[in-house]
Amino acid sequence: MASEEIILEASGLTKEFKGFIAVKNVNLRVKRHTIHALIGPNGAGKTTCFNLLTHFLTPTAGQIHFNGRNITGSSPAAIARMGLARSFQISAVFPHLSVRENVRVALQRKLGISFQFWRSESVLARLDARAMELVAAVGLADFAEAQAVDLPYGRKRALEIATTLALEPEMMLLDEPMAGLGQEDIKRIAALIRTVARDRTVLMVEHNMSVVADLSDTITVLARGEVLAEGPYATVSKHPAVIEAYVGTGHG
Repeated sequence: MASEEIILEASGLTKEFKGFIAVKNVNLRVKRHTIHALIGPNGAGKTTCFNLLTHFLTPTAGQIHFNGRNITGSSPAAIARMGLARSFQISAVFPHLSVRENVRVALQRKLGISFQFWRSESVLARLDARAMELVAAVGLADFAEAQAVDLPYGRKRALEIATTLALEPEMMLLDEPMAGLGQEDIKRIAALIRTVARDRTVLMVEHNMSVVADLSDTITVLARGEVLAEGPYATVSKHPAVIEAYVGTGHG
C-alpha cells in the first residue's frame, strides 16, 4: 500500500501568532527511509514547522500523523517515545559529563530511568556497552572520556546525533545540522547523516544548498509560511518561484 510508504504526514498545518500567520496550510508527506529537506529563505517558517511537527508548538489548525497514528495534541516527550525524535532539543544536556556519560543518560531516558543515578552497576555497565557502540558509530570513540563542554563544535554536533540515536527513533528531525560548521566538519556530519538514514527516516532543515543537493531524496521549499515547491533537487532548484523567492530576499 502506498500509505505504508509515508511515515509522517502533515495536513493543513497552520500556526498563527497574534494575527501573524507563520505557517499557512502546509501539507507535507515524508516517505519512510528517505532524507527529506525543508528549505527556504529566512523567515519562511521552517523552524516553526519543525516545532509544530514535534509539538514544541501547538498548531492553530491542521493534523499530524506519524506511522498512521494521529499525534496532534500529543506532548513532545510522548512523540519522542513513539519514535519521532528531534535532535538539538534534547542534546548535550550535561556539559560536564563525558561523551560516553551523555549518551548513557540518553539511553537511561529510553528506559524511563533518566534520573535514577543509583541504578545497579550491572544495569549501568550494560548501558555503557551500548553507549560506546553509539559513540563509535558517530566517530567519537577517541573522545569518549572527554567532557562535552571541551569538544570542538563539529564533534558536539556528532554527540547530539548520538544522544538522539540513543532514543532509537524511527525518524529523526535535524534542525540545521551544518550551522556554524567548517568544511571538514560538514563532510563528516553529512556522511554521518547518510549512515544514520540507512535504516531510518530523516527530515532536516538546512541552509547549506550543496549539502541539501547531495543528501536529500526530496526537498520541500517554504516561503512566507507556505509550500512553494516540492521534489528532487534537480527539479526544485530550477523552479521559477523558488529562484524568485531566494533571489528576491537576497539569500542564495
